[in-house]
Amino acid sequence: MKKKLIAKAQELRQHGFTTGEIADELNVSMDTARWLTLQKAEEKTEAPVDFAINWKSIGGNSTRLSYVSGALSDMALSHGEADTIVGIAVSGVPFATVMADFIEDMTGIDTSLAIFHPNKHRKENDNLEDEGAISTNFGTVEGKKVVIVDDVITSGKTVREVIHTVKDLGGEPTCVTVLIDKAGLSEIEGIPVESLIKISRL
Repeated sequence: MKKKLIAKAQELRQHGFTTGEIADELNVSMDTARWLTLQKAEEKTEAPVDFAINWKSIGGNSTRLSYVSGALSDMALSHGEADTIVGIAVSGVPFATVMADFIEDMTGIDTSLAIFHPNKHRKENDNLEDEGAISTNFGTVEGKKVVIVDDVITSGKTVREVIHTVKDLGGEPTCVTVLIDKAGLSEIEGIPVESLIKISRL
């Protein structure tokens, strides 16, 4: 498994993916993605502690993706109504898209879709303290009650970026929903985190 991950990470790097994009594509932490891209076949260095997540059985099937998005929608609504769903690019966007439709059907509230581009995807940005941005091609968050959606939380850094950005733009985050929480978080910046699967290290 490790050799396959190393090969895939290095292939993505050759195609111009940033470390952040590789981390998202392989569902590993930034440290793990960096480690994978620097490995050579003959070297044996210790890998960071992490879990590689493969949810292709869900993401590759629209029916399963819809069922999972329905469950995430139900969990999100336990924290109150929302009128904007923010999907974190890239892997949070499919869930957010379907969730916007579910939540509109469940509440009767016109629900828009917004897309967040994290800082870690920017090739020319060396300042890791900078925050990402909401796309201007989709819905806005100003004056909206917002559900934030991603596939996996690894450290919570990207979700913090989204929370700060949404608040800076005048939106009110109501909760964060994810497929898998690798950090075992119940809240980030005071915003509740709901996950279908929570991984805890013993």
